[in-house]
Amino acid sequence: MDTLSLFPTEDGSVTFWSEAFQEKFHSSHGAKHEAEAKFVIPAKIAEKAKSQTQLNILDVCYGLGYNSAAAIACVSALPDRLANLHIIALENNLEVPKKAIALGLVDIWQPAIAQILKTAAENQTVTTEDLSLKLLIGDARQTISNVPTKWADAIFLDPFSPPHCPQLWTVEFIQLLANCLKPDGYLVTYSSSAAVRAAMIESGLQIGAIAPIGRKSPSTIAAFTPTALTPISDIEAAFLKTRAAIPYRDRSLQGTASEIIALRQNEQNNSQLPPSSSLRKKV
Repeated sequence: MDTLSLFPTEDGSVTFWSEAFQEKFHSSHGAKHEAEAKFVIPAKIAEKAKSQTQLNILDVCYGLGYNSAAAIACVSALPDRLANLHIIALENNLEVPKKAIALGLVDIWQPAIAQILKTAAENQTVTTEDLSLKLLIGDARQTISNVPTKWADAIFLDPFSPPHCPQLWTVEFIQLLANCLKPDGYLVTYSSSAAVRAAMIESGLQIGAIAPIGRKSPSTIAAFTPTALTPISDIEAAFLKTRAAIPYRDRSLQGTASEIIALRQNEQNNSQLPPSSSLRKKV
């Protein structure tokens, strides 16, 4: 069981520090702002909600519920919305959203949205006239089988970082995500890892950059062609031609973190690609 401690962020919202993963659930820059700027806005949630009658979001690693809450807040605030919002959220540890509620962390959102998060944590499902939220608890590599093919208008990919949670950054898992994505949908994540981007490309997606929020590195957006995306920089593209871009693999979709990391390290050690160290000196 993970030990969670409070971690205040710069926008006044509070997130958790995970003892098990040795990471924060959100950036120090701001948990609420990160949900909006790294996920909701790049995925064009507002634009889609105004142009179609149903909007489907897959929220991978629901955590405190902030990304889903930001999407609900965005859509709810639109005076000219058309869409009913449907969210399927994957989370391994139900204690995370429950503790966020018990400590009042979700009260940064409007009362109606905070109540949706509370109901989701209690019942794992919320249904209203214009919203449905289904929270699936368990290993996302298995629970994703409950998500229909070509269902998602947007996928929020928000696990802990690849070195600490490689299970959800592998070629095989990202391929499952790509299978769930609509032809005109967006997959967005905070990560700019060359290994993650290479896995997206191997899964048939094109990649683009999301402007940096609270750090130097940009985030990543992915979509099927011919969707227009902001290109990554030349130096980021160069990293894709080094050993840093060798992706994580988990062919059984049951590997442990240590097994997946060891497999990648072995592949890197035997690769003819140049190391990324020379490029890092230029960044």
